Amino acid sequence: MDQLVKNTGHDALEAGFRRMVELSRTAAPASLADRLDRLTRLRAAITENESGFNAAISADFSHRCAVETTIAETLLVLGEIKHAMKHLKRWMAPQRVATQLQFFPAQNRLLPQPLGVVGIIAPWNYPLQLTLAPAVAAIAAGNRVMIKPSELVPRFAALLQQVVAAKFDASEMTVTDIDGDIAARFSALPFDHLIFTGSTRVGRLVAEAAGRNLTPITLELGGKSPAIVDRSADLAQAATRIAYGKLLNAGQTCIAPDYALVPPEAVESFANKLRDDMQRMYGTDPGNADYTAIISERHFARLEDLVRDAEAQGARIMQLAPMDDSWKSRRKFPPTIVVGATAGMKVMQEEIFGPILPVLGCASAAEAIAFINGRDRPLALYWFGTDTAARDDVLARTVSGGVTVNDCLFHFTQINQPMGGVGASGIGAYHGEWGFRSLSKLKPIFYRSPLNRFADLYPPYGGKIARMEKLLRLMS
Repeated sequence: MDQLVKNTGHDALEAGFRRMVELSRTAAPASLADRLDRLTRLRAAITENESGFNAAISADFSHRCAVETTIAETLLVLGEIKHAMKHLKRWMAPQRVATQLQFFPAQNRLLPQPLGVVGIIAPWNYPLQLTLAPAVAAIAAGNRVMIKPSELVPRFAALLQQVVAAKFDASEMTVTDIDGDIAARFSALPFDHLIFTGSTRVGRLVAEAAGRNLTPITLELGGKSPAIVDRSADLAQAATRIAYGKLLNAGQTCIAPDYALVPPEAVESFANKLRDDMQRMYGTDPGNADYTAIISERHFARLEDLVRDAEAQGARIMQLAPMDDSWKSRRKFPPTIVVGATAGMKVMQEEIFGPILPVLGCASAAEAIAFINGRDRPLALYWFGTDTAARDDVLARTVSGGVTVNDCLFHFTQINQPMGGVGASGIGAYHGEWGFRSLSKLKPIFYRSPLNRFADLYPPYGGKIARMEKLLRLMS
């Protein structure tokens, strides 16, 4: 295959991009057969290299639970591909749109067209899923795709580059290198659409770079996603489900519950139940294969600092095991509960992105709503309870990227629902048809009928315009 970006230094990066742009403007748009073929090849690339991807991701993390990679990454992407292939013909079809009476018998149609070249800047925390799920949407929409993986997962990035090169011509889809200032140069390219998943801080930089080219962007960011435990909730059930949502991938999940708001009288009981559930799920042995490591020494040190700061300000730290060399040498951070966290602590001021859960007392739904609304819009919100009036009040009066009621994370897996943030937690959305539409130009087309009397609106004006104006007023 013609590997245009085999060595993706600066010159090759820009040359490969220019070639994609040229073909997106001159070649025929990708047909249904073309898109299905590309999706089939992408599916084969994943299934044929699944064990290799698992091993590479685990090596990059120092240890990544294989079950988590399979469930939270591989199967989700394969599900996206299957869904897209099943519905793509309908998505691509021109859509009938109602025509106003005064224009009858004309017709309106909405024609989905490829945007051209889509760039994807991928994160490290779910490198397979958060790289290839957006690529599925881009391919389904008929676009050419350029991917920049995270520098924190070099083994995965190298394998992905190799696998994609074996299955795709570089003019269809290519994976860049991760060295040097590739990321800055990548985000500065005038893509037809740019997708970034990562931190809010870096998202601002990407948006600034894209804005210079007026490049449309989808930003999947993060923030502090709350879990609200209502007085009507089953406390034990809520603790179990929040523990799982918090500790999946060792908390390195953008939609993980970042803190829990619990009735004040239930804080101690809830924290104890959390600790018991965390211990039952993962034990106290840092060698447990089910428990994932922290991605880097820098991220590990940041988590240690959050706990030290909270403790210094009076919080009580409940840790499943003491932090010693057996944990540090594996870069595994013991599951940690922060009881009595306050707004002034670092752990409540920045996204945690690790296995630390602050638990705060909250006397009422109104207090929880005020607390959440006093901060940036979260990417996710979780509500636990059976009081439907209280639930609906929280859902109506808070704004978040998505919500799961009486569980955590699962709104993300709903392929017929959009996934996206709001404000500081993101811009735009994808998943299923939402991704197809986000990465297509939905072009409105008006087909004029020869029977329509628009000519009566042309000069020279006379009595006929008065009659036409009267008719238009009646129809407006």
